[in-house]
Amino acid sequence: MLLHGRPPGRLESVGALIEGPGFYPYLSGRDNLRVLTRHAGVPAARVPVVLDLVDLADRAGDRYATYSLGMKQRLGVAAALLKDPKLLVLDEPTNGLDPAGMADMRMLIRRLGAAGCTVLLSSHLLGEVQQICDRVGVISRGRLVTESTVAELRGAAGLRVVATPVDGAAERVRALVGADKVTVHDGGLDIAVPPDRAAWVNAELVDAGVAVSELRPLERDLEQVFFELTGDASHVG
Repeated sequence: MLLHGRPPGRLESVGALIEGPGFYPYLSGRDNLRVLTRHAGVPAARVPVVLDLVDLADRAGDRYATYSLGMKQRLGVAAALLKDPKLLVLDEPTNGLDPAGMADMRMLIRRLGAAGCTVLLSSHLLGEVQQICDRVGVISRGRLVTESTVAELRGAAGLRVVATPVDGAAERVRALVGADKVTVHDGGLDIAVPPDRAAWVNAELVDAGVAVSELRPLERDLEQVFFELTGDASHVG
């Protein structure tokens, strides 16, 4: 197998951060990167560039031991970027981070992607994957189950309606959009129509004497899709 025209083990165009970085605790972030440039044959001029990319320029002179977990992860990404790779592989980059650190990492990954770097993200945190990724591959028991865009995997959006009486609501909506597009679920209706039809559905139900207490867009999240694809129906709600 070739990647960028060369064997995967001999690629200067690939950078990687595998779960957690390892650096000298007594050296500064800047000096840790300088050590890596000497081993990797990368010009030292890349150090301030990557520090700026990961928003660590103002803390570059501080010892690595003083960094928060989020800063350590960002320094790991900076190290992976030293060779200016075309492909960046990140394994669980938000693992162990607090909400602020996770948000910072999400923004960093999006920024790198927007700048033209292909980012391959491996993660079990499907909420993070849903917020970050354009395309997703689902792997179960070592087998690639499917690969598609996030939007395609989540499927067409719909509407969730909670109304009283629910039977009267279901009858009215089925008459409007067709019985095959209406599912009675958990005391409400799941309707397979675009969310921009919400006002129309609401008006029709009110005209029919149905009291609507909830009306919102309905979308499957990536976690639900994952359990459906991998056959674990016990987690599908």
